[in-house]
Amino acid sequence: MLGRRVLSSAILIPVVGAAVYVGGLWFLAVVALAGLLAGYEYLSMMRQSDLAPSFFFGLLLIALFVADAQWPSLDLLRWGLALVPLAALTVEVFYGNAQGSLANWALTIAGAIYIGFSISHFVRLRAVDRGMWWVAVALLGTWICDSGAYFVGRAAGKTPFFPQISPKKTWEGAAGGFVCGLAAAVLLGRFLLGLAVGWGIVLGVLLVFGATFGDLAESVIKRQVGVKDSSNLIPGHGGMLDRVDSLLFVAPIVYCFASVGKDLLF
Repeated sequence: MLGRRVLSSAILIPVVGAAVYVGGLWFLAVVALAGLLAGYEYLSMMRQSDLAPSFFFGLLLIALFVADAQWPSLDLLRWGLALVPLAALTVEVFYGNAQGSLANWALTIAGAIYIGFSISHFVRLRAVDRGMWWVAVALLGTWICDSGAYFVGRAAGKTPFFPQISPKKTWEGAAGGFVCGLAAAVLLGRFLLGLAVGWGIVLGVLLVFGATFGDLAESVIKRQVGVKDSSNLIPGHGGMLDRVDSLLFVAPIVYCFASVGKDLLF
């Protein structure tokens, strides 16, 4: 298991790192692919619980969120959020008063917002001043936090941490993730962005909070539909949604921090 995790990471991290460095359409393509794969997994999981959210409208809305982040002048999000939910609800009319129609529509739109809107912040973050470094801090800080929680939890974890949601997670692992994520944010923020230590600590606390609860939030979704992993796409890691769950919370947090900091803090 650990060997497969390391091998998958050794392949994926350089690909993501290259896309972050190059930026532009290459980075957009990686973000869009990750978002669409995660969205497909989410919609597939919902269908395992006798529901039928729309793949077409869900993935379309995810794509529009990401595209709007790249080309904000086109105002894609305004008409996308107006038309796609209404079109998806209109389709349910043709099914009559079928059981689950309202839930199907709501899960389609909510899932697209959860995944598409959240992951689109990576595109927005890459476009800010020193965006490459901000993205690097978000990614590396999250990965280091997750790794710290994983290894400390395996070595010393005893006390359950939200056991009804994620039985294997422990307070010891959460503490390890906190220390590692906080240290990573402070050091990366200082050396890559020139952040003062105090602001690095603020960023680190926010990042760890996002990474921890992003992971737990996806666990809620999986427990509700009775699955362990979102898919088996990535050996040792599960699915794409399993891989980006923490990042879906971290990306908006770091983007807001970077945007506010540009005008008020740094």
